[in-house]
Amino acid sequence: MEQKNGLVIKSTGSRYTVLSDDGTIMICRIRGKIRLQGIKSTNPVSVGDRVVFDADESGEGVISEIKERKNYIIRKATNLSKESHIIAANVDQAVLIVTINYPMTSRVFVDRFIAASEAYGIPVTLVFNKTDRYDAKHMQILNEWRELYEGIGYKTMAVSAKKQEDLSEFQNLLKDKITVLSGHSGVGKSTLINRVEPSLNLKTAEISSIHHSGKHTTTFAEMHALSFGGYIIDTPGIRGFGLIHIEREELYHYFKELFEFAKDCRFNNCSHYSEPGCSVKKAVEEGHIALSRYESYLSILLDKNEKYR
Repeated sequence: MEQKNGLVIKSTGSRYTVLSDDGTIMICRIRGKIRLQGIKSTNPVSVGDRVVFDADESGEGVISEIKERKNYIIRKATNLSKESHIIAANVDQAVLIVTINYPMTSRVFVDRFIAASEAYGIPVTLVFNKTDRYDAKHMQILNEWRELYEGIGYKTMAVSAKKQEDLSEFQNLLKDKITVLSGHSGVGKSTLINRVEPSLNLKTAEISSIHHSGKHTTTFAEMHALSFGGYIIDTPGIRGFGLIHIEREELYHYFKELFEFAKDCRFNNCSHYSEPGCSVKKAVEEGHIALSRYESYLSILLDKNEKYR
């Protein structure tokens, strides 16, 4: 059997679509022993993985090796028997699509996503969508959010996938990069992708007018080649985002501004929750750290469902 190298571009649970280095596409399954190597995940192979595979007699490929990952982004699995679900591997950046309304994205969700990306060494950009639907109050909130996150050091942009003709800034963000694109269902991920790459014609769905929540249109993560260079990884809409595989004591490292003030705390092992002489709490009180960011940090720190190492 001929052994080939390739890139996993789609995962549907038990089968993986692999783009071979020679340009051919093959549906593959996993060789049994890979499953037994202690990978506590619902998906031992993920979109973005570089793999080695063989073609068997049936014409189906068999993945025999997963190359070392430079990074990955992960969330808690919904399957209670497993520990985690890897959303994507070997990515250059993470882009979170955020909406102030229709539906509303919570700050805690945004901060969890940022912290997870920080933990795995993945640069983050926040793209605020649906500006065509915002009134003056929404625009004020949008500007406050952008000022907050840009002040911390994150790139943001505001777009309207539905009405804005010029999405060149968003297109330039994606060009020649492997980007994992995420956000709640209904924030307009598929619409945005279709605007910059119409040939993909991804399925979109209307927002529920009763609950202002989105209908899931993406079932499995999938990597799409962009005609102007790069790949995007479209992910299922995520309702919650859990941080795992990090030390509880290191959580504050992934909140940039908390980490900056933490070096002046009285105790080296300060959790920035109840200890005296905490410079982080003092910075919050003095307005140097946004209260919303500190509250997000505490919500993760004190979450009994988080799976810390």
